[in-house]
Amino acid sequence: MSTIPRAAALTLRLAQVANATIVAGIVGYFLHVLGGDGDGWPIGRWIFVETLAGLSILFGCVLMIPNLFGWFVWPIDIMISLAWFAAFGNLINALDGTLCGNISDVIFFIGTGADCAKWQAGETFAFLSAITWLITGFWGLYYVWRADQQRLGYWTGRYDV
Repeated sequence: MSTIPRAAALTLRLAQVANATIVAGIVGYFLHVLGGDGDGWPIGRWIFVETLAGLSILFGCVLMIPNLFGWFVWPIDIMISLAWFAAFGNLINALDGTLCGNISDVIFFIGTGADCAKWQAGETFAFLSAITWLITGFWGLYYVWRADQQRLGYWTGRYDV
């Protein structure tokens, strides 16, 4: 692989780690601020997002190591991407019925002084994280497919008698 795809892959992995770190910080803040209201269902969904962010940071850092796994980790990339899409849905659904549910209401929600803009930033970076994981997954799938296509005529074209 040449230098440009390696630099692009490293940039995408750095973006994955950065997006997951931002989401972990924002959701962690809301877990701290809104955690003691007694309703366990939203907290469980936010813990899912927080756990996914931690796993994304871990896998993103491990997969940044050059030539460790190559492009054969595309199933992990796609599974993490699907999990991020589910986390994005959880974050969107958490605003349902609150003052922050409309796009124009960027003041406060749930009466705690928690800023809507922070929550919407968490949603945005969760979506961006899902997209970057999906891009690396499809990119890895392309490299595996391309390597398979190059080997396609290896055995049949080698021994022409």
